[in-house]
Amino acid sequence: MRRHAVLMLSLLALSSLAVAQAKKPEHATVASALDGSVKGVEHEFVSAAEAMPEDKFNFAPSNGEFKDVRTFAQQVKHVAAVNYVFGSSILGEKPPVDTGGESGPAAMNSKADIVKFLKDSFEYAHKAVASINNQNMVASIKSPFGGTTTRLAMATGICSHVSDHYGQVVEYLRMNGIVPPASRR
Repeated sequence: MRRHAVLMLSLLALSSLAVAQAKKPEHATVASALDGSVKGVEHEFVSAAEAMPEDKFNFAPSNGEFKDVRTFAQQVKHVAAVNYVFGSSILGEKPPVDTGGESGPAAMNSKADIVKFLKDSFEYAHKAVASINNQNMVASIKSPFGGTTTRLAMATGICSHVSDHYGQVVEYLRMNGIVPPASRR
């Protein structure tokens, strides 16, 4: 019996080591680490945007401290627009689309168009973080918000900004009886 237990523990330890080795990236880079973070917030935010029914896309709470807040659609367009702003700062170029400032294009109103705008903005964010390396990550660049910053700060800014608004859209989903996809079992 004791031999069996030792054998089982040994196999468990070896399988744990194999799993740990399989998950370890062979050639981790600054860009791959940042891209992993962007993928994480992208997955949560895009799935939340897709979960809200079209007829609720213009929902905004209006009671108490919620007065004059963005609608769900405006939250999603804002996140997408700012993804482009952060990405263009990292790349040192103008955004490839009209971002409507930080609000997103005013004429864009359908769920399908807004979700596409969001997904495209994350594609651009991935392109931007892929350009970051050990040599340029902390070099001074122009901040879209005034002054200077670094590519690393802009890349982490993407994640923190998306996370901030993710918390808001989760509230909107729950107020409409929708469990956010990341919270579903």
